[in-house]
Amino acid sequence: MLLTITTTAQPATDLGHLLHKHPDKAQSFEQSFGTAHVFYPEATDERCTAALLLEVDPRALLRSRTSVSTPDFALAQYVNDRPYASSSLFTVALGRVLRSAIRGTSERRPELARTPLPLVLHLPAVPCRPGPERARALFEPLGWTVEAVPVPLDPGLPGWGDSHYLSLTLTGTLRLSEALSHLYVLLPAMEGGHKHYWVDSTEIDKLLRAGGAPVDGVVGEDGPGWLAGHPERAWISRRFLARRERYARTALARLEEAGDLEPGPDDEDATAEAPGAATVPRDPAVEEREPSLADQRAGAVTAALGAERATSVIDLGCGGGRLLERLVRDRSLERVTGVDVHLGSLEAAHRRLCGGCHPGGGGRHRPLLADAHEDRSAPGARPELLLGSVVYRDRRFRGHDAAVLMEVVEHLDPSRLPAMEQVVFGDAAPRVVVVTTPNAEYNRHYEGLAEGEFRHADHRFEWTRAEFAAWTDRVAAAHGYAVRRLPVGPEHPETGAPTQMGVFTK
Repeated sequence: MLLTITTTAQPATDLGHLLHKHPDKAQSFEQSFGTAHVFYPEATDERCTAALLLEVDPRALLRSRTSVSTPDFALAQYVNDRPYASSSLFTVALGRVLRSAIRGTSERRPELARTPLPLVLHLPAVPCRPGPERARALFEPLGWTVEAVPVPLDPGLPGWGDSHYLSLTLTGTLRLSEALSHLYVLLPAMEGGHKHYWVDSTEIDKLLRAGGAPVDGVVGEDGPGWLAGHPERAWISRRFLARRERYARTALARLEEAGDLEPGPDDEDATAEAPGAATVPRDPAVEEREPSLADQRAGAVTAALGAERATSVIDLGCGGGRLLERLVRDRSLERVTGVDVHLGSLEAAHRRLCGGCHPGGGGRHRPLLADAHEDRSAPGARPELLLGSVVYRDRRFRGHDAAVLMEVVEHLDPSRLPAMEQVVFGDAAPRVVVVTTPNAEYNRHYEGLAEGEFRHADHRFEWTRAEFAAWTDRVAAAHGYAVRRLPVGPEHPETGAPTQMGVFTK
């Protein structure tokens, strides 16, 4: 990942005073996911260029991975764009290595830090699925001349078309601190909010501080800052905050208060539930971006299991253990098992559920101080975690009263669905099977999701309600089940709910 900063303000080497990095030195800064280097490819009185180069160590990144927004399929941990594209890894390094420059402090040249300079910023690979028009809409209102050129998938095969990466060049006369703060906020927004770390409420202050808005009641000398008056502030805030709508509503309410702004047309959904805000109708698609829909989905599955009086449950494709965390609190369940094909997901589930445990043999997780005669079927016993695949027959899957596939089937290639059906409904054959999957018809409500595009990069398909009904009826008839279908999440009168659930019973 590379950023170059060029100025022709003379003497141009004064850029080193603003960056707090001497033009005659190459410096390296260790990060948890690699190494950041700062050096000067050219440094004369007439023209000076500083470069920030981030070398990502894929193995270190894999070891430190904690984000739930990165795709969970196994190969994504090894084959991805993280070492090359200017992603959240890059902005973290930018914030750490050039912290003083972003704050606009310079002990030796304080007047220079307050002076707009002719600048050219270049990033050769910036992820931006909405395309170059969105990049221009983000940077041009801030005073930049924008050159956003799509990077071809393969220059030797022009018929393949362009990728969703841009070669981005920004030209303008701004203070260096402003320029860097624009990158710090807008690069994660362009990436789509897929940060490599867990996003919590502290990100709100990061956003407001970098956007020049008041934090802890302190207003900067230049007023409310550039973000408060940006026409795309709602879009930027949502995506910087990883589409956490509750956080976005808070951030936008604070921006409006700082700038004494009237809510824009895109702000209304995000500020509707902010303290003191008027209640306005919200787009139902907003609910999908909140963690609450995931909670509703897990709650609906748990309720279905309770209605069927299940006594033991196997969660096939358990991921990081969101559903398992609910199931282990259910005292009516005598046995809980989680299965996933990805070892990293099982380790995350282990950390979530088994704080004082250590992994045992064969992919099982056992209590650290287990009694040799402990009754593993006792209510409240820790879940058993297994490494396995839903498309391969496994005798460990048998013997459970109920099985759950929550947001799993759409990650399988359609050609593998018959194998999954045989494994779950034919071989394991529990009394109850609960399946949830996205409703493709509801996708039209999602901002920035093109027609025919899936909600997740690893989805192999997404069914309409009619397609889901046809599949559930066929599987139920083939394996001796009855099935009922239920909506999950806010229902739209035309497109239904964002999630559809099938409950199969023998």
